[in-house]
Amino acid sequence: MSTTEGEEARTGSSDRPAARVVCLDRDGRVLLMHWYDPVSRMDVWEPPGGGIDPGETALEAAKRELAEETGLPGSAVRERFVEVARDFAWLGIRYVKTEPFFLATFDEARPAVRPGQLTEEEREVYRGYAWAEELPDGVEPPELAEVIGKLTRQARRTVVPAEATDSSPP
Repeated sequence: MSTTEGEEARTGSSDRPAARVVCLDRDGRVLLMHWYDPVSRMDVWEPPGGGIDPGETALEAAKRELAEETGLPGSAVRERFVEVARDFAWLGIRYVKTEPFFLATFDEARPAVRPGQLTEEEREVYRGYAWAEELPDGVEPPELAEVIGKLTRQARRTVVPAEATDSSPP
């Protein structure tokens, strides 16, 4: 959820590339980070993620952001993603861009989240997290349920049963 100072702060808008990670626990709950925007005075719930650094791929950024914001292993992030058009305001800056949303799944219920590497700006606006069974009001992006559906359908299509890969005779 971090922003870059400088030109973005002067112009009031940004198209800085970013990546997000939809995290699902073994029971299908989605991890949402809870932030408070003091400019708009609104609570925001969204999947972990943030800006893509120069020279970094979207997948690398997704893995790094997941680890920084949650303490969960970046290795859980799968390579496939869904592109999501975004248009939102954060701390007085308008963001209009398309972000890749990646999927990470976990074999346990509600894995422990330990946001240990938040930036100073993030620490000031961080309000917690939830493994949500239902999406709350204020979720970003508003179409997150559809994004989750697309990601999980993609994941099911990529699973190949073991017997389908066995080329030995019966």
